[in-house]
Amino acid sequence: EEQIAQIKEWWQRNGKPLLAGGALAIVLVFAWQGWQNHQSDQAQAASVLYQQLLETTLVPSDQVDAQQVAKLLAELKKVNSNSAYAQYGRLLAAKVAVDNKQLDDAALELNEVLAKPANDTLAELARQRLARVLLAQGQAEQALKLLDAKVQAAFIATREELRGDALVALERNTEAKAAYQKAQQAISSEAAAGSSLIMKLDNLSEKDA
Repeated sequence: EEQIAQIKEWWQRNGKPLLAGGALAIVLVFAWQGWQNHQSDQAQAASVLYQQLLETTLVPSDQVDAQQVAKLLAELKKVNSNSAYAQYGRLLAAKVAVDNKQLDDAALELNEVLAKPANDTLAELARQRLARVLLAQGQAEQALKLLDAKVQAAFIATREELRGDALVALERNTEAKAAYQKAQQAISSEAAAGSSLIMKLDNLSEKDA
């Protein structure tokens, strides 16, 4: 009877907290599983939408349905606006906007990626494409500032070539030549020989002469 009384006393002190804690643990487990399932469903939906968007844009530029691109991108953003799928979708939409000479729209999509990139590769792709858009808009100074950020080794060649283009637009030819040469050094000799860099360097040499 004394042991039973001790058990009852222990239960009164600890039973309810244990039950509450156990119930909370079960709720947390189910909530976590629900969240995981939700994330999985989101990723699957985003993947399907991105594939549709890709198929819509992988046609000759004059045959792209810009309204369908905008519709699919809006749906993709609704699923998860900061996912890598949504951001790659923005890059595709920016390309379509550039093809349609809607440079402001292209800049808007690229700036959204650059504001909160899903990964470093997306950040660099958005940065370089935005720099090209700025150059096309005659904003070489802004493009140059954009390209001053730290760069991964894999992107040095294209980054420096873009810097050279911006410097040429600003008539800073000596600096442009140095940027082109740096770009040339960053890629293999075979690639450099067949690239536009040779032509750009030759053009600068002619100007210097």
